[in-house]
Amino acid sequence: MADPLILSRRRLITGSAALAAATALPMPAWAGGGDSSTGAAKGFGTLEGEDIRLTVARSHFAAGGRAGHAITINGTIPGPLLRLREGRTTRLSVTNTLDEDTSIHWHGLLVPFQFDGVPGVSFPGIRPGETFTYEIPVRQAGTYWWHSHSGLQEQIGHYGPLIIDPAEPGQSRHDREIVLLLSEFSALHPHEIMRKLKVSEGYFNYNKQTATSGDMPLAERIRWGGMRMNPRDISDVTGATYAFLVNGHAPADDLELLFRPGERVRLRVINGSAMTFFNLRIPGVPLTVIQADGQDVRDVTVDELQIGVAETYDLIVTPGAGAHTIVAEAIDRSGMGVATLTSTPGLRAPVPPLREPVTLTMADMGMGAMDHDAHGSGGDAGGMDHSMRDMSRLPPTASGVGVDMVAPMPVDRTDFPGLGLDKVSHRVLRYTDLVAIRPNPVRPPERHLEIHLTGNMERFMWSFDGRKFSAVTDDPIRFGYDERVRVTLVNDTMMAHPIHLHGHFFELVNGADEAHQPLKHTLIVQPGSKATFDLTANEPGDWAFHCHLLYHMHAGMMQVVTVRPFPAGHA
Repeated sequence: MADPLILSRRRLITGSAALAAATALPMPAWAGGGDSSTGAAKGFGTLEGEDIRLTVARSHFAAGGRAGHAITINGTIPGPLLRLREGRTTRLSVTNTLDEDTSIHWHGLLVPFQFDGVPGVSFPGIRPGETFTYEIPVRQAGTYWWHSHSGLQEQIGHYGPLIIDPAEPGQSRHDREIVLLLSEFSALHPHEIMRKLKVSEGYFNYNKQTATSGDMPLAERIRWGGMRMNPRDISDVTGATYAFLVNGHAPADDLELLFRPGERVRLRVINGSAMTFFNLRIPGVPLTVIQADGQDVRDVTVDELQIGVAETYDLIVTPGAGAHTIVAEAIDRSGMGVATLTSTPGLRAPVPPLREPVTLTMADMGMGAMDHDAHGSGGDAGGMDHSMRDMSRLPPTASGVGVDMVAPMPVDRTDFPGLGLDKVSHRVLRYTDLVAIRPNPVRPPERHLEIHLTGNMERFMWSFDGRKFSAVTDDPIRFGYDERVRVTLVNDTMMAHPIHLHGHFFELVNGADEAHQPLKHTLIVQPGSKATFDLTANEPGDWAFHCHLLYHMHAGMMQVVTVRPFPAGHA
């Protein structure tokens, strides 16, 4: 008998085509005129228990001098903190009061695939006026989050934090817990942002070099010009339109987070933004990383870390008495989110200025050993440009449509701390610092798979292996149930991509011994580089696999992973 959970390909294609067409849809009527809805409250309350009700509604939001249309869950941005407990089953009933479909994806949670929340892949979505109930047996603990997977709703407020307490609490390492959810908000409707990116991918980039900029040798500048690439193309959407938020608050809101002197404070840091990598630091306060993506890792103490879109890190800090500024600086240094950790209400610490804009190098173009030639030898820029467009380096199955460059010499950059952080004098977290505490089963891969991250930056087209999501809806990435696969991601673009696999944790191949490779659900693949993970495909069903930069996903950098067959007795 056919498994009732297996999606018909017709439904998958229909949903996929709708997703692919999302950026071409006209803006809803409500986006063009006045807003009669109530304003969203900043920050979030907490909901817990085994029966939680959420309401999705239209609203208005203002932060950082920017005001516009928004979507709230239970009236706030971010939506409520959901507090669950490992070992229990939770029912989450979501009512849609919008005039369009919606959904919620439980980011990082191990769930039955029909409750993963991706329209067109795992369920049909939640239609206007309907209520859908997710029934989730909670199988893990840690710091996670949730967000819409419909249209571009995530950009305008449809997201929130999710914390799962362990079934058997151990000895606590902290005296106080604070959730920091980093995000951004724009007065521009997300469809308008997408339209501007399609017209000019550098529309929001105000950090471009001028003719007199002195931080790059002339030979290298000529080489960049020959490749028609911009070495300041770090972020597609920037502080030119974004207000950067901490728990829904812009810097001018003066968000205050209290502690008592001597307390050990656990910071649960979530990057719930649509497009922004953040560099997080608290000047003068060391950060001890204890979890990555909700999974325990051996303690590593740093002064700063880069957190990619959709990643989470748990930190222990012991701030001295007084005030300390929490700085979440956008990777391109076009703005920052700010909050104050203080033991004295009203007391503030200085807010550091934005650092100098980041400039890419030839290494970020995947040119490896050729980098020295770019720094003054005056090599043939035309020849280099040709090598960047050699489509023969793509897999034989890739069409190369919409691809404007292929990294000629991509190397593993797992030890790279992140764009802009490789030359700072203080300690910065690297993926190679992450070591799992609990050992993973050691099992050699049965198969190796290479996937290229591809794009055409001038046309703002993004894809896997040169093929947009809309072109591969009937050709998923296939894994056998319980198959062990080593997957290498090759980033042929000059931008960092946070790649997320739904429904699974994978083991990052980062130099740790095989039993202690850290578990992650989201992986930053640096520009012009490779990154590798080991996956045991033990969660049957159909799962989304995509870049978590929202506009990259909607422009085509998404695929479906299918794990079959269903094991005996699987419900």
